[in-house]
Amino acid sequence: QVQLVESGGGLVQAGGSLRLSCAASGRTFSRNVMGWFRQAPGEEREFVAAINWIGNSRQYEDSVKDRFTISRDNDKNTLYLQMNSLKPEDTAVYLCASSKSLITTSREYAYDYWGQGTQVTVAS
Repeated sequence: QVQLVESGGGLVQAGGSLRLSCAASGRTFSRNVMGWFRQAPGEEREFVAAINWIGNSRQYEDSVKDRFTISRDNDKNTLYLQMNSLKPEDTAVYLCASSKSLITTSREYAYDYWGQGTQVTVAS
């Protein structure tokens, strides 16, 4: 069992920055691939970024690749998403997820534990 709790969302102006955190407890955090997904109202959940357990392999969705950075601190059992140059289209609920995969993946079905999400709203 893994518990994931996101924080750090909020309202920001376009061009601004936010840093999301995901605190993990339960199953050994450091052995899991971790990912961020997002879901906008009326839309399907989409992959944002993933990181392997060592932290030396990262994967990003194309629209965020040069603006967002995923990182992790295994000593603190915490996953992060630094979001810069935010755009109104980044508005969504952001969820972190845990996977037993050995490599980073964008596939939702590979993630078996999910947080409740944190709202990010970017005003134009």
